Amino acid sequence: MSVSVITPKTPSNPDDSLTHFRVMVVDDSAVIRGFLVRYLEDDSRIKVVATASNGAMALKTMKIARPDVVVLDIEMPEMDGMTALPKILEIDPTVRVVMASTLTLKNADISLRAIQMGAADYVPKPETTRSVNADVDFRRELVEKVKIYAAARRRALRLHIPGSGAASGGTVVSRQRTLDRGIGKRPVRDVVGEAGKVLVTAKREQVPIVLRPLPRLRPHLLAIAASTGGPQALIRVLTGLKDSLGQIPVLVVQHMPATFTAILADHIGRSAGLPCREAVDKERLKPGHIYVAPGDYHLTVKRSEGGMMLALDQGSPENFCRPAVDPLFRSLSETYGGRALAVVLTGMGHDGLRGARDLVNSGAGLIAQDEKSSVVWGMPGAVAMAGLCSAVVPLDEMAEAIRKVIGEGR
Repeated sequence: MSVSVITPKTPSNPDDSLTHFRVMVVDDSAVIRGFLVRYLEDDSRIKVVATASNGAMALKTMKIARPDVVVLDIEMPEMDGMTALPKILEIDPTVRVVMASTLTLKNADISLRAIQMGAADYVPKPETTRSVNADVDFRRELVEKVKIYAAARRRALRLHIPGSGAASGGTVVSRQRTLDRGIGKRPVRDVVGEAGKVLVTAKREQVPIVLRPLPRLRPHLLAIAASTGGPQALIRVLTGLKDSLGQIPVLVVQHMPATFTAILADHIGRSAGLPCREAVDKERLKPGHIYVAPGDYHLTVKRSEGGMMLALDQGSPENFCRPAVDPLFRSLSETYGGRALAVVLTGMGHDGLRGARDLVNSGAGLIAQDEKSSVVWGMPGAVAMAGLCSAVVPLDEMAEAIRKVIGEGR
């Protein structure tokens, strides 16, 4: 079987990168490849420039195809996805690779290991051809993530981003634009300063952001929220905090399927050197432990006679998500109040905004990741533009910012 390089739909245009994100699809199933190509090209800003049936064939066409994003299957003959991944990144270190794997424990572990090896993200692929064709959520997630990472690559290389919204540095996903309407959709750069009004340099204007004073009380709990791009960010932040979390518990809400959250907890625990696992209903919180919200369950905290207790439920999704951040933040406003510290990392949408209002109004502190270091500045941008944050910092400064709050409170 040979590599298939797809002819541009508009041959008269010598550089279709001006009008389309360029994508290569690598999967050993011809049927699955066909579905993926159709789903991606149904979006007017995506062009699938090449397909391949295994990793070896993908390597042969990388330089010709010049993709922004490679959608890479894990299990393939001759050369599988994990073998091909570092070779693809060696050919083009700027390309974004999205792993596509079925929802098994083995593939969940492989996908997260791939992220640590340089993959940008993963898409949980349905197990059968029939379910791939029928799964609307899979189709939406695939297209959204491809556009997000393609735009991120273009921004990093200072290349043109197809579409007027993305060209100005704005949100690249239509659903994201809807969710962010009225929250703060202008591009923001370089947030610095202390409490009070801060002018933030944007591409065409000055956008005021109000930073609140840092909380005076020492936090008794750290809550971290993340979505798109979150696994990498979580591991980086919590690894940087491994010597500072012995006295407080940490709760994590990452938008992720059920099969993946247990594996994520294991990866975080091994990287941070702290006990980390999926949260269990009615479990008592312990200092120095990290609890990850299980996929398909909301995580909250309740008071009990013996202290604070975790609670899980399968209530209606909020902001299209379960687990969602809002239920956790609301519960912390009622249980920990000013003794909680919340962190919002990279993520699509505005999950956490409503709960953050309650939490901050109860006296808690809130830190958000800045736009420049975020894969998507939806969730952190929403709380920042709403004036709910005490600090908005780059990812590589996040651990130090959290340490400062934990160490200086009383």
